[in-house]
Amino acid sequence: MVCGGFTCSKNALCSLNVVYMLVGLLLIAVAAWGKGFGLVSSIHIIGGVIAVGFFLLLIAIVGLIGAIHHHQVMLFFYMVILFIVFLFQFGVSCSCLAMNRGQQEGLLNSTWKMLHNNTKIDLETQLDCCGLLNGTDTQMFIDDLQDCLAPCKKTGSCVTCGFKMLNHATEALKILGGVGLFFSFTEILGVWLAVRYRNQKDPRANPSAFL
Repeated sequence: MVCGGFTCSKNALCSLNVVYMLVGLLLIAVAAWGKGFGLVSSIHIIGGVIAVGFFLLLIAIVGLIGAIHHHQVMLFFYMVILFIVFLFQFGVSCSCLAMNRGQQEGLLNSTWKMLHNNTKIDLETQLDCCGLLNGTDTQMFIDDLQDCLAPCKKTGSCVTCGFKMLNHATEALKILGGVGLFFSFTEILGVWLAVRYRNQKDPRANPSAFL
């Protein structure tokens, strides 16, 4: 059997979904580890990471079962959902790679406003900084300074967390965009494999049966 045959397509699709399952389990495990060790106290962040991991795990299971049994309906839903995920992830990855300094400040400011106070305190303590950017929202910056528990507050030489984050934001966004772009192409590979595999005839099936 050549590599382009039924068995090879089946094994390739199964292997790809096993990788997706491992990534999903890894996301769930990292979120649980971070919560268990108190690295992140916000239930929204933990819940979001777990939800992404669970969704990826669910899609991988559907694709794996569909590939093993050559199930046409499951493979169809698998490739449609995976293609939608590819479009979303490709757009986000390109946005990360194209984001300039002003856009980074705007995104950081809007994200900071949505964070829970406990999460802000955790970040300030870990990064040894207070507040976000003193030029964005004066009242919010004053409130953050009052709640700040960072060690630098005792010495009175704290810098803003936004300053520290933005110093590494460009590099982080490039890494995030690059990794996201790489995984988006693995997703389009999964869609292509699913479409090809659906249209192939199972050599063990009845020759007169439909696909």
